[in-house]
Amino acid sequence: MKDNTPTPSGRLNPRLDPAAGPALDPAEDTDEPAFEWMKPATAARAAEGQGAAGTAAGPAPAAGSTAAAGSDAAQPESRADRKAAEAAAAGNAETDPNAEPGLRAPAGPGAAPGRNAEARQPARSSAVGTHYSEPLPTSALQIRPPQEEVERRNAEREQAARAKPVLPRFFQVLLAIFYPVILLVLAVRAVTSPLFLWVEYHRPGFPGDGYGFNADDRMTYGSYAVDYLGNWSGPRYLGELVNRSGEKLFKDGEVSHMADVKLVFLSAFGAGALLVLISIIAIIYLRRRTPGGVRRGLFAGSIVTLVLIIGLGTLAALGWQQFFTEFHRIFFAAGSWTFALEDTLIRLFPGQFWIDAGLVIAALVLITAVVTLILTWPTRRRRGLAPARKARKDEDADGSDVNDDADDAPETGTGTARPVNL
Repeated sequence: MKDNTPTPSGRLNPRLDPAAGPALDPAEDTDEPAFEWMKPATAARAAEGQGAAGTAAGPAPAAGSTAAAGSDAAQPESRADRKAAEAAAAGNAETDPNAEPGLRAPAGPGAAPGRNAEARQPARSSAVGTHYSEPLPTSALQIRPPQEEVERRNAEREQAARAKPVLPRFFQVLLAIFYPVILLVLAVRAVTSPLFLWVEYHRPGFPGDGYGFNADDRMTYGSYAVDYLGNWSGPRYLGELVNRSGEKLFKDGEVSHMADVKLVFLSAFGAGALLVLISIIAIIYLRRRTPGGVRRGLFAGSIVTLVLIIGLGTLAALGWQQFFTEFHRIFFAAGSWTFALEDTLIRLFPGQFWIDAGLVIAALVLITAVVTLILTWPTRRRRGLAPARKARKDEDADGSDVNDDADDAPETGTGTARPVNL
């Protein structure tokens, strides 16, 4: 079959034009389309990439390409063929399930089947490297404040760094103040118990009753009086008691005084319970917020307790009768706490009883304060400081210091120092 299609006017025949290069051999013709618009989309993108590379390398148009462009522009019928080829390529891309999503034709009645494949591809942009430059400092930042202002700011900064929070110190002070009061209340509560009564009435040397009470009578009647101080009963609890002869055991003045004593005791026990509750809250707070805060508070409280108990013990030792009288004047009205020797309160609780009670209270408070002082003594370990010997070893390990003991130790053949047991 021969191609008798005449060559249009204005179009050079590549077989006859010597400037177009060697003549095309039909035998060497391949399946590659003759024009770019007839190539598949993948091949078109590859050709675009090669064309971009050629443009970057430098334009070098050939005479043949110029002639081909001129001949392509000179064929008006090639536009219809181009549109038909584009429509066919779009149809194939739409029906092919393996085709790339960007190559498929848009669905819908308003979609243009002949649109170029490159128009359906997402826009690609290459990141352009930008050089970051720090903004120039302003003139205000370059102005140094006066030296006095700098020193003032530094002093305030150091003072703020050295300042301690107020609330932990406040709880430590409260703990130090409450501790001796709590110890005193607990000691008094230990004395006002049936156990202390039994020990007192049965200990050797305790004065007997010259009006007929033996140890069992004292233990029975004295237990009523002690129980009355700790319960919520009224004055009838003691006012209706009778002795063996059927007479009232306590007179009205004695019952009234015991009611006053009960009010003082219950107030002291209530205040002690409140102080214990506040101290527990302070201990919990200090344990969570301030390491060593509980220890410092109890240490200060034990010192305060020792000072108070030594001072009060000295006053009591110098004049017990005067100390006892002044103590009663503080809490009771004048004349309401003095009784005759034959009254029941004096027979149950003579003067020796109060001396022994004072000694027991002072001993309990003193022993507890000393134990607390020993347990909270601020040693280097409790203060979080390493021992001096350990610190020297650490410095030797770091190479920052030399152990002085190593100079006095004898050297062995290997050059190492061994300790000497003296």
